[in-house]
Amino acid sequence: MPRFAFDIDPAWRIPLMLLGVSPTRAFAAVEEDEFMVRFGPWVLRTPLSNVIDATVTGPYSPLKVFGARMSLVDLGVSFGTNARRGVCVRFRTPVPALAPGGLLTHPGATLTVSDSEGLMKALAGSQDA
Repeated sequence: MPRFAFDIDPAWRIPLMLLGVSPTRAFAAVEEDEFMVRFGPWVLRTPLSNVIDATVTGPYSPLKVFGARMSLVDLGVSFGTNARRGVCVRFRTPVPALAPGGLLTHPGATLTVSDSEGLMKALAGSQDA
């Protein structure tokens, strides 16, 4: 199971830790039949069959990517640890991530992992299988 750590900007390390986000509690995993993201207290889980595609994106505005947040434009969720680059993952069926009980669902997720290309390839490879 490929696991991808978040690329935490040194300047953001302490503020993120206050949110519960640390290197051991911030990762994305492509498992046999599931895509899972852990970002401190937030968890996103969805079947791999729900992943449409993944694209490397960035750079971002620091104010729009820091921490866990939802875009008011498209309702996508961002789990941001740097403003340099990340991966935008789109879903067939929107998935819960930010609010408990699945009250909010998101059609996509932006993840600032260390190996953006690796995550993109792992997700693309899972769709080919």
